[in-house]
Amino acid sequence: MRVGAAALAGGIFGAVGTLCFFLAFGTDYWLVASDNCGPHTWPTQTTLTGEKDANGTEISLVEALDASPPSLTLHHEGFFWRCVFQVEPTAHAVLATLFTNQPESKICVHGYLFPLPVTLGHVPHPNYDTTAVFRGFWTMLIILGLVAALTGGFLLVCGVPFISHRLYKLGGAFLIAAACLFLFMLLLYVLWMEVVEVKHYILQERGEACPHAQVSVLYGLSFMVAAAGVPLELISGLVFMLVSRALRASK
Repeated sequence: MRVGAAALAGGIFGAVGTLCFFLAFGTDYWLVASDNCGPHTWPTQTTLTGEKDANGTEISLVEALDASPPSLTLHHEGFFWRCVFQVEPTAHAVLATLFTNQPESKICVHGYLFPLPVTLGHVPHPNYDTTAVFRGFWTMLIILGLVAALTGGFLLVCGVPFISHRLYKLGGAFLIAAACLFLFMLLLYVLWMEVVEVKHYILQERGEACPHAQVSVLYGLSFMVAAAGVPLELISGLVFMLVSRALRASK
């Protein structure tokens, strides 16, 4: 009876922890930053007129959406997307990035391998070169952590009838490994935030025109969710390791 209750509690902790990892992986709020350097211009298509194709039809390309320049530019980034838009100077950075507050002027580009620099201009870029070694590590850790959490969950589901203590031991080991991988990834992210010149990364080419721009950098909700999932996953793994020992002792 006690073993069943412990396994249930461990399963709940593990499920919630794995859900936190997936939310952190799938959302784009690891980094939230704002600056007062003016409108953010990314390489986009512009409208061209006066040119005609072979059929004599005028060619018109899509023009990028540029908001009237308020004094604050807001950024939020994650594994998949890097987004920027203009907000009022009094807007709260975290609240302004919520799904309910997305403006039409918001522009996003792919942000794979974030949190390290997503170069937009010439490659190699100075921001890219200084931290390129971390890019693959961060991506590898977050993917391996998700795979370990899913594998551990699958093994534990297979061991639900309490048939084999080895399944519980192996599943618990995978959950502990997932927690350690995400913890290492979070430490790597903190290292990037605190050591690398994040202001230079946020401004990139615009920094040359705004040498005295004020940049505010925050840890986003995705980072916090991932941090919350680490102890839950670790506790779940330890519980199932103890369940495995109890099942082995009962035989």
